[in-house]
Amino acid sequence: MGSPRRRRTLGALLAASTAVAMIAPAVPASAAASNTWSDKSAPLATPWTSQVSPTNALPDYPRPQLARPSVAKPEWQSLNGLWEYQPSDGYTKPTFGQKLSGQILVPYPAESALSGVMEHSDFMLYRRTVTVPSSFRTGDQRVRLNFGAVNYAATVWVNGTRLVEHTGAYEAFGVDITDALRKSGKQEIVVGVASPVDSEDIPVGKQRLDPDGIFYTAASGIWQSVWLEPVARTSLDAFTATPNTDLKSFTVSAAVNGPTKNAKISVKAYAGKKRVGSVSGKASSQLKLKIKKPRLWSPEDPFLYTFKVTLKRGKSTDKVESYAGLRTIGLELVNGKQRIVLNGKPTFLLATLDQGYWPDGIYTAPTDEALKFDIQKTKDLGFNTIRKHIKVEPARWYYWADKLGMLVWQDQPALPTGRNDRLSSSDKANLRSETSRMVDQLKGVTSIIGWVPFNEGWGQWSVEAAADLGDQVKKQDPTRLVDSRSGSNCCDTPGDPGNGDVIDYHQYQGPALPAPDAKRASIDGEHGGLTLSVPGHLWPSASINPYGAVKDAAELNDKYVANNDDLRDLGAKNGLSGGVYTQITDVEGEQNGFFTYDRQVLKVDEARIRASNLSVIDAGSEPAPAPPAGAPGLGGVGHWTLDEGQGTTAADTAGANPLTLRNGATWVEGPTADAKTALHLTGEQFADTAKTVVPTRGTNFSVSAWVRLDSADGAFQTVVSEDGDTNSAFFLQYSGADQRWAFSFVGARALATDLGKPKTGQWYHLVGVRDTTASTLTIYVDGKAAGTTSVLATPDVATGVLAVGRGKFGGNPVDYLNGSVDDVKVFDRALSASEVADLEGAGAQ
Repeated sequence: MGSPRRRRTLGALLAASTAVAMIAPAVPASAAASNTWSDKSAPLATPWTSQVSPTNALPDYPRPQLARPSVAKPEWQSLNGLWEYQPSDGYTKPTFGQKLSGQILVPYPAESALSGVMEHSDFMLYRRTVTVPSSFRTGDQRVRLNFGAVNYAATVWVNGTRLVEHTGAYEAFGVDITDALRKSGKQEIVVGVASPVDSEDIPVGKQRLDPDGIFYTAASGIWQSVWLEPVARTSLDAFTATPNTDLKSFTVSAAVNGPTKNAKISVKAYAGKKRVGSVSGKASSQLKLKIKKPRLWSPEDPFLYTFKVTLKRGKSTDKVESYAGLRTIGLELVNGKQRIVLNGKPTFLLATLDQGYWPDGIYTAPTDEALKFDIQKTKDLGFNTIRKHIKVEPARWYYWADKLGMLVWQDQPALPTGRNDRLSSSDKANLRSETSRMVDQLKGVTSIIGWVPFNEGWGQWSVEAAADLGDQVKKQDPTRLVDSRSGSNCCDTPGDPGNGDVIDYHQYQGPALPAPDAKRASIDGEHGGLTLSVPGHLWPSASINPYGAVKDAAELNDKYVANNDDLRDLGAKNGLSGGVYTQITDVEGEQNGFFTYDRQVLKVDEARIRASNLSVIDAGSEPAPAPPAGAPGLGGVGHWTLDEGQGTTAADTAGANPLTLRNGATWVEGPTADAKTALHLTGEQFADTAKTVVPTRGTNFSVSAWVRLDSADGAFQTVVSEDGDTNSAFFLQYSGADQRWAFSFVGARALATDLGKPKTGQWYHLVGVRDTTASTLTIYVDGKAAGTTSVLATPDVATGVLAVGRGKFGGNPVDYLNGSVDDVKVFDRALSASEVADLEGAGAQ
């Protein structure tokens, strides 16, 4: 589906309000007015909006990892600034030598206020004339025209000669324009662009032609820097320094433009001004560069080595300067659980979700200082990681992440949502290709420690597709982590691909607390989303998406810290390797940032949030706490024989927490002669204690009961549970969705899968065991283990009553038992398999 429009797009063109308390300003009060250089009014002005002008459009050198000949003195000519511009029909070949009808400020996307256009077009033309400096054309030098990124398909003409066609919104590309240049005078550059956005099945991230909720304004056309540079006939197209596992050396490699036969490369490494290593060899080889007295890169010490690289072939000489940090990332078995380790040390990756959107520039930050701002503020708030969410940033963003010391999960921009069943083989192949090109382009970035090919199944046509793409990425880059599917527990095409380095769940508000397995670490890939709107700083006409609303800044701070306490105590201390909070700034209809979308207001107390975040990171490197021993024997800390046979209360023979029968619960004959009576429940009948009986936060516990069902259909039925603030802390239950016995947390369920559907009218002995050391929930049926699932913990901690015959979900009583229950016990420790067998063998009492 959608193929007729695609032929035209890619074929024809290439051929042719809530009160806020305690809010502190994040930026100086002299923030910019909303009018831009063109008098287009930005819907929201950032502090940098007014700094942008036709003579000051992102003037910084755009590629710090391949500066020619050096970062301090690069030879280049910026083509950022005013270009002629007009929409086109996508068919008609440009008329060269003629002015276009309008103008646009490059490199801001056409939909942005900073571009001066502020409109979307499916097809557009850019034109500029430029004088190439004579110094660029001396000797055998060649002139290259470089584009940071163009959304989506671009055709480039120079003086009427078509030189390159490129597709992909997130990839840098360039072309040698030397042979198309006139001997002197003005040179004409024309760029034709097709930008179908989500009208085609192409990687678009969160861009939408009709933005709403969690999807945002499109960013079409040229949206990253454009520049000219002189290069040698044989020149470096890329240079990569990959840290080796010995943490004493790099493997260096190069990609070369032009003739390569007999080309040789030499690399000198510097720590500041001191040379600490060198290597030379064939340009096509991978070379090992040893470092004297190595200094490792980390968020605490983001030290970067400088590389001076010379490529020679005959009389041709090309010199560039690059950099990289010496660090490794991987997995290691720590205290029996797979953990993420940075430089061989367990490191909790505490991240914000970072969308990379701006109210004035949309996909393009107004200035380099603005680009740096989000990363610096993330670090100031105490985070050590950013999840760059389904967008690829300009090279300077990664430079700042490298330089400031911020670890990065890098997402692949997603295909449009809701079309998984209609994707063609070419759509799938294109996604694989663009993913490969992204990894290739960013493989030298020190701060990137992991790749995320799919998010929540968006554009994922099968569970196997995530496994396949994850394997592709891991084969391409075995030095980094691969999270094949972020949010494998939710959304589109749910399911664990079973491969990669990471198990990743999403839970709002969360946190999600998946357990590592034998081969993979586990992380919370998204949680939080606490929403606070700030009047005067809202994106106009956006539908607010308040999926975690709070009433004021005080509540935002309190809830964030409480959420972090769960992440620390239930997650980081027990083997979780990371968490991703949504998010660093508001974006259009989402008001769940620490900062407003315009970066004018910080909604939280920075010092308090920082202290909380640092406590989570610190906990990730500490040994897991040992659970309390609990009461010995099989007496339990609560025991209700339910032998009263009359009245409205049932005694606790092991403690002091009698059950009160509710809503007309009655008595029936028990399962054995010794168990004289049992409790019978129908409809909304249940029994409960007056207070919490067994603690569940970060500790072991077990619960047992005899139960007989009167019906076994698609409805859930809870035998025993204990109330949390919103949901039950655990459920010993009949799972109607699976039609099996289960022991469950919200989001995790140990199922007695192989036993089949329970029979009505038959008594069963159920035991649920929570073991924090093993990170498991286990369901036993009639004395035998029947199912286990792995889970670190649940943020649904017992704070209320123990209930027999119902559960709690979403703040409401649910899942009433339709049947009989007898001999309920709870234990403040994890029973062993032999103890469960003994308990069942003793029968109901």
